[in-house]
Amino acid sequence: MSEPKPDRPLEIAHVLFIDIVGSARLLTNEQSEVLRDLNQIVRATEQFRAAETVGKLIRLPTGDGMALAFFTSPEAPVRCAMEISKALRNNPKLPLRMGVHSGPVDPVLDVNERSNVAGAGITMAQRVMDCGDAGHILLSRRIADDLAQYSKWQPHLHELGECEVKHGAKVNLVNFYTDEVGNPALPKKLKEEKQATAAASRTKSKPTLIAGALFVVIALPLGFWFFSRDGAQRSTKPGATALTSIAQKKIAVLPFKPLVPDDRDQVLELGMADSLIAKLSNIREMVVRSLNSVRKYGGLEQDPLAAGRELGVNSVLEGNVQKSGDRIRVTARLISVEDGSSLWADTFDEKFTDVFAVQDAISQKVANALALRLSGEEQKRLTRRYTENLEAYQLYLTGRYHHARLIPPEVRKSIEFFQKAIDLDPNYALAYFGLAEANRSLAITSDVPSKDCLPQAKAAAMKAIELDDFLAEAHASLSFTLIWYDWDWGGGEREARRAVALNPNSGIAHYAYAHLLSDLGRHNEAIIEGARATELEPVFLLFNAIDGMFLHHARRDSEASAQLQRTLEIDPTFWITHLILGKVLITQRRYPEAIAEFSKARELSHGNSDTIGSIGYIAALTGDVAKARGVVEEMKGLSNRHYVPPTTVALIYNGLGEQNEALSYLEKAYEERDVRLTLLKVDPNWDSFRSNPRFIALLKRIGLE
Repeated sequence: MSEPKPDRPLEIAHVLFIDIVGSARLLTNEQSEVLRDLNQIVRATEQFRAAETVGKLIRLPTGDGMALAFFTSPEAPVRCAMEISKALRNNPKLPLRMGVHSGPVDPVLDVNERSNVAGAGITMAQRVMDCGDAGHILLSRRIADDLAQYSKWQPHLHELGECEVKHGAKVNLVNFYTDEVGNPALPKKLKEEKQATAAASRTKSKPTLIAGALFVVIALPLGFWFFSRDGAQRSTKPGATALTSIAQKKIAVLPFKPLVPDDRDQVLELGMADSLIAKLSNIREMVVRSLNSVRKYGGLEQDPLAAGRELGVNSVLEGNVQKSGDRIRVTARLISVEDGSSLWADTFDEKFTDVFAVQDAISQKVANALALRLSGEEQKRLTRRYTENLEAYQLYLTGRYHHARLIPPEVRKSIEFFQKAIDLDPNYALAYFGLAEANRSLAITSDVPSKDCLPQAKAAAMKAIELDDFLAEAHASLSFTLIWYDWDWGGGEREARRAVALNPNSGIAHYAYAHLLSDLGRHNEAIIEGARATELEPVFLLFNAIDGMFLHHARRDSEASAQLQRTLEIDPTFWITHLILGKVLITQRRYPEAIAEFSKARELSHGNSDTIGSIGYIAALTGDVAKARGVVEEMKGLSNRHYVPPTTVALIYNGLGEQNEALSYLEKAYEERDVRLTLLKVDPNWDSFRSNPRFIALLKRIGLE
């Protein structure tokens, strides 16, 4: 009996399928000529060259055209189609139609033993294209939904409806066009289908014409009354389509407030929001702001509409919650941010043991109020309960409350609560994810040795995935631990891409992927993924600050500075923003300003080692050798009280020009699995070491060279 084949990892390709219209009517030499012209145009596009350079493109010849499978972002095939369409304005003898779709593909070897792909992603892109005429750029609903999350794409997405394709299957199409590219005309195939449907409808309607006319006479005045009453709320702007409503389905679930202000239970208030966010985030059609973004809006006087506008959403779910004895009373309201109107409201007065049923009911009512189309799997996950143990649930909420504060002592406290929840319910996937994230965050922010937290983070993330493989955030967390502790870059990328595929609207999934891409020097891809994370979580300080770091590591310091200044406008007290801004200022040789930023970061972080090491580094750069050596001694003294990452000391010796001493500390960091080593390939502070053989050997051992 043969051994079973291992499961291949899920690969999502963003496919552009291109066809030369009417090529079959051309002579053989004419076909060769137009194919040569098409190849030249396609190969000259920026998107093609960028993806090919980083090995994220597979080309498939198709006889009358080609298919391009991008493994970068959903924007790539659309931007490529736009470039091709613009180029065709100078070549009217090359009529093309194009179809775009994102979907799963399988890596295969073709007849020439070359890498190729096949699968539903390719097939569906071809079917989308088949519905178009010359000049059309047609998109599948799936990729259009992804693009519709960005305001810059929305005006160019035009709903077409369903089109019947091969074997009677139907695809939902969107026409992409601007003033410069695409074809705004209704595709001939859809026009013929609409005409056939209209003709059939007229034939069926004749026997009921008299009854229908009588109905119109009775219903018209009543319908006019309803229309005039509700029209203001239901109408859309001129030119708007059904797709626009999909783009607008962004929601924030704010921390609930107490019914009695003097009797607050902030764990329950934040926890109710957290539980509903987890449920609603399973719906791909809707973007849900994370707990990290909404927790700042927990004040008793918080205006929900103001919060909604800051968060960039179209509706806000807010409410009140109060626990009294074994009873819980919950009121919930779904509000339109545009005009403050109530979309839905209800009150629940139940036993506390029924809190899970209350959350299920609220989630379902919100989905109904927003007219969301749920798949069978989404409907199942909307009402999924990760635990039935009420005490374990309360411990998990307490852990989330402490972890959300992102302060080292609070993070350590959260670990205790997550572990207690797991002890009560060993199958509680969310509690394992919480434990993974808490341990992971200690490694980079809290001066904790990697060996004391990252193996624990990895084990917890893997257990969460074992219990629920569809938990995108757990895959993102595992990605971090694989690159930070194991230096397993291939495994880290698989997990990050799996997280994005499972939930394209998960900020942490895009953030994890962006971090990996940046560390590997794939800067353009990293910046795209990082921008997507901040688009999904516009006020989450960490994503915004690290976006600045990605730009800094890409040597785009003016953009990095602007991004970090915007982050400080959101909240000037976030120490990581000041730390990264200081690093940017160093490369700009604005040393006094850099010192001010590092000093502020040290104060706000209560003495994080990275901030102290950066102060010593800039002292060395500016010639204050005594101060730099004094900081080295200070850090050696601190190491007697708590862990000091060797990379922070290495940085000071770097500034002093003592490369051998700096490398000795970097090699010590390698032995201790210091997570900061993963930044060595791209951090400008280490540029003077790039030709040093010991440094190159170290990068190779980490997998970065």
